[in-house]
Amino acid sequence: MIAYDLQCDQGHAFEGWFDNSKSYEQQQKKGLITCPVCGSSQVQKVMSTFSIARQRGAEDGPSQPVNKVQMLIKYVQDNFEDVGGDFAKEALKMHYGVVEHRNIRGVSSSQEEETLRQEGIPFFKIPIPVSQPPEEE
Repeated sequence: MIAYDLQCDQGHAFEGWFDNSKSYEQQQKKGLITCPVCGSSQVQKVMSTFSIARQRGAEDGPSQPVNKVQMLIKYVQDNFEDVGGDFAKEALKMHYGVVEHRNIRGVSSSQEEETLRQEGIPFFKIPIPVSQPPEEE
């Protein structure tokens, strides 16, 4: 499967998934690809905004992304208040102005997460291992 960023002649951007590039070309020639917003079949591929940058001299291999995730986890642990199982409750209180906004982290059930989504409260999940290996210096 291949995903392309697409745009119609009205400027609506969307994503399309195809078996391969030939499949995209065939469907495009037949006018089978249409904009989900306006229905236009005048659709073309556009440059993707997704990229993975690499620093010069950076090591190759899987350890580089792992290091970035570890850095993110450390940042969150150092800069966000751990509210434990009260994450959803605290997020709701901040959303409705009951308490002052602050950076929080914690855990929530899938039902609590759905409530947060329905209330329009943005959040994201970072899988943090239960036991982390000691940091190398």
